[in-house]
Amino acid sequence: MTRATAGLGLAALLWAAAQVPPPAAAEEAKRAPGAKPAPSAPAAEPSWFALALAHSEIGINVAYFWSKGPKLRAETVIAGRKIVTLVNGSTYYAYDATGRDGVAIGRSKAAIAKDAPNRRPFGRELDVVLAQGGEKVGEEDLGGRAVERYRITDDAGRREVWVTKDPLRLPVRIEIFARPTGKTISTDFLSWTAELPIDDGFFEPDPGLRLERLSFDEYAAREFTPVGPVPILYLDLLTGR
Repeated sequence: MTRATAGLGLAALLWAAAQVPPPAAAEEAKRAPGAKPAPSAPAAEPSWFALALAHSEIGINVAYFWSKGPKLRAETVIAGRKIVTLVNGSTYYAYDATGRDGVAIGRSKAAIAKDAPNRRPFGRELDVVLAQGGEKVGEEDLGGRAVERYRITDDAGRREVWVTKDPLRLPVRIEIFARPTGKTISTDFLSWTAELPIDDGFFEPDPGLRLERLSFDEYAAREFTPVGPVPILYLDLLTGR
């Protein structure tokens, strides 16, 4: 499911053992007047990668997601253009890497308040379904993996999510039926990978972009009209809703 393999676990144990001083050194530290324990290194922010393959009546769309703590980078190709979405601190970026233009929008206070080092900014579909009143409807085998299935049905249609049967609850499949249109979109999450070494610069916009900058209030005033040259995706990370 992830790259947190037994080999990595063994390496972590060996690293931890290497940090423990031999008994003599430990006793010497106790005898030294005014000795203070060495400050511990800050814990690394968890990182994730996943590939999402969406199927609908109009075709197939592929999206790539990377995260490090609350930071997000998503890339997808729409009509031949690579659309990049970045969420980093107080700013939400969306730009066309092909045409080199886009927008930089201030995130709402509600969205920023949800940021946390251990809260993955994508692949949280189960949280959405549960918040809308969804319930577990069963367990099954999906592609050789034990999963749990959750569903919510209302006037808007039906949303279902299959998640791994473990504490991580990683989404494996999402299916959305829109009652007004009668159309269904299915998304499969593939290649879940954890503990990637990702530089913080990967979550910064490319240099030389033409970015229209908006505060969140300016964006909200134009929410129902086109904003910038690219679609605004993953709205929850911008608006907090």
